[in-house]
Amino acid sequence: MPPHRRRRRFRQVLLIAVWALGVAAVVSVVVFAFSDTGPSSTPSDPELIAAGAEVFAANCAACHGANIEGTDSGPSLLDPIYAPNHHADAAFFRAVRQGVVPHHWNFGPMPPRPGLSNEDIEAVVAFVRSKQAEAGVTFDPRHG
Repeated sequence: MPPHRRRRRFRQVLLIAVWALGVAAVVSVVVFAFSDTGPSSTPSDPELIAAGAEVFAANCAACHGANIEGTDSGPSLLDPIYAPNHHADAAFFRAVRQGVVPHHWNFGPMPPRPGLSNEDIEAVVAFVRSKQAEAGVTFDPRHG
């Protein structure tokens, strides 16, 4: 094969490889951003849980109840639908950052909660997971 054809072929292969890597990167970001599955924390740090209780009381309890049991404005986070195998920790982060369009309940949309840091959200998730564990809400059998 003449040198100019080898160079053209090399460029074609290189462009295909770069394109494939770009597609793989985009797919990975989309899957991560919209996935409700994945590892969830098992809270055990009492200080983190206590900090989460404070952040929850100030930002979440009005709708979800002081003990995450729900109110007329928001659902109970003790429902098995919020168990780690159905709503992983990432789903809680996404809900706080982006809000939630109602899809399990008829409470209306949950607005985003601006002003909370990742550390605040991590603490709230630890608090919620600890309350769920106390109540035995660790697995949603509908989403095995």
